Amino acid sequence: MNRLKKRWNISSNWQLVSILIVFAITGFSSLQLAKPFLSFIGIPETFQPHWLYRILRLVLIFPIYQILLVFIGFIFGQFTFFWNFEKKMLIRMKLGFIANFVDDKILKK
Repeated sequence: MNRLKKRWNISSNWQLVSILIVFAITGFSSLQLAKPFLSFIGIPETFQPHWLYRILRLVLIFPIYQILLVFIGFIFGQFTFFWNFEKKMLIRMKLGFIANFVDDKILKK
């Protein structure tokens, strides 16, 4: 646990536990939300070919996870940690312009 606390630059065990809980809730929730979202946009679970349905669902899970991570992190009082985590991830994926836009236009830092 101390290695994670040092790596993530956090000080308390409570903060570490709440961060791990957010990761768990977000992962489970993104899996659960992808299926009804596909149905909502007109792609039912019986969509053929079924392998394409699975790929679409996996592709959809990623953006849902990213949004939920920051939102659920906010609910748990860890918005700053998860927003910095998200920015780092977007920059590594060469999507840093999204993080810059949100910082400049939405969060107005």
